[in-house]
Amino acid sequence: MAKGAQKIGETSSNGGSRVPNRARAILLAPLIFALAGCSSEKLPALGFPRGVTDINDISLSLWQGAWIAAFIVGAITAVLILWAAFRYRVKRRANVGGPEQLPEQVSYHLPLEIIYTVVPFIIVAVLFYFTARDQSTITKISPAGVAVHEIDVNAIQWAWQFTYPEAEDKTVTGTPEKLPTMYLPVGERIRINLTASDVVHSIWIPAFMMQMQALPYVKNQFEFTAQKEGTYPGFCNMHCGRNHSQMRFTVKVVSPAEYQNYINALKGGVA
Repeated sequence: MAKGAQKIGETSSNGGSRVPNRARAILLAPLIFALAGCSSEKLPALGFPRGVTDINDISLSLWQGAWIAAFIVGAITAVLILWAAFRYRVKRRANVGGPEQLPEQVSYHLPLEIIYTVVPFIIVAVLFYFTARDQSTITKISPAGVAVHEIDVNAIQWAWQFTYPEAEDKTVTGTPEKLPTMYLPVGERIRINLTASDVVHSIWIPAFMMQMQALPYVKNQFEFTAQKEGTYPGFCNMHCGRNHSQMRFTVKVVSPAEYQNYINALKGGVA
């Protein structure tokens, strides 16, 4: 190993570390805060509402954890960049026209290279584990015999169609000028059967923290329970052509009684 490279990990002649204690404290500060034991409820929701559906209860902690990891990595990276920039900046020349004094030159540092290879791998592996775990829970479908309200959602350029088997397969079709409304009962299990008639689309309801691709000739499914009544916007989240930005819809979460009244109105051709 080159002599200069060995000196990176060594302490200075007076016994102090090459990295000041203050710098090390700054580097460790984000990790200390992250490990302080804050629960998901005590952390900010970072742009998403809480408890709108049971999907929010699962996705929110994953969303917050990803931001915490990004903050820690970003803070440590920024501190290291600034420390290196100031620590190894060009020194003022003692005499005008004198020789330029370069910082100590090194070829490699094996422990450091191992660290910045292994640490990102660990970060990605941890994020992958929690993402796969939560995705498996979110996309789990109830077994046969479990009571659920099914809604068949079909994406077309550039609108949505909602078909309700409970209403004798009556279909509500929207247009970019007249947005369709999807009615959902609060507190009851709902299954979305998702497909497309032309190109790839993606259903996205931001307040539900859920999106899924709508593929031609493929039926994708997901289930959830709406937990708060209200009106929420929905979008297509996959660029699907000229009027993609107009491919919107509305979700209305109502009481079970109001939902049943809507189903009855669809049967009678009133809604």
